[in-house]
Amino acid sequence: MSKGEKTRDKILQKAAGLASICGLEDMSIGKLAEATGLSKSGLFAHFKSKENLQAQVIQWVANMFTEEVLRPAFREQRGVPRIRAIYGNWKDWIDGESLPGGCVMIASSTEFDDRPGTVRDEIVNMMNTLLDVLTKSAQIAIDEGHFRSDADPRQFSFEFESILHGYHLLQRLLKDPDASKRSDLAMERLLSTYEATMSKNTEN
Repeated sequence: MSKGEKTRDKILQKAAGLASICGLEDMSIGKLAEATGLSKSGLFAHFKSKENLQAQVIQWVANMFTEEVLRPAFREQRGVPRIRAIYGNWKDWIDGESLPGGCVMIASSTEFDDRPGTVRDEIVNMMNTLLDVLTKSAQIAIDEGHFRSDADPRQFSFEFESILHGYHLLQRLLKDPDASKRSDLAMERLLSTYEATMSKNTEN
């Protein structure tokens, strides 16, 4: 990575943290200049526009999510162990200090859901990619005999992601002390719903 690329990465890391607190729309080159101590002209030379800055923040967040949540989970056993790892890593990501205001992926998906443009396109691509990963993980669980053969992988990915969105709400906004427990219970119920009969009989 060149010096320029390292500088850009540090700027985007700071921008992602800022966006997690104030939102992508309220994040400006001016605010980022204050947060980084860099000049507005210097930042403008990197990003050219607020929209381009926002889009690159989404790309940076997506890459970090892959590195911190998905890639470690892919090293786990195929099927349910991998799904559990994705779930646990994503909860840690929501709770982590790298994004002090919570998951930019979840927040931006509601902030820009009705705003056509480049930023929304980046968010849509990011979320569709994630749903595809979860769908494929569910299909692998079927292939491994962990999930029922008639299970719908896409439905599972929807329900899985819904639990994490709910956890983000309880944990970050409502400060519910039982947020983690409720989320874990919902995940166990979801996995039980999809679990193959053979697996249940084996456990018994």
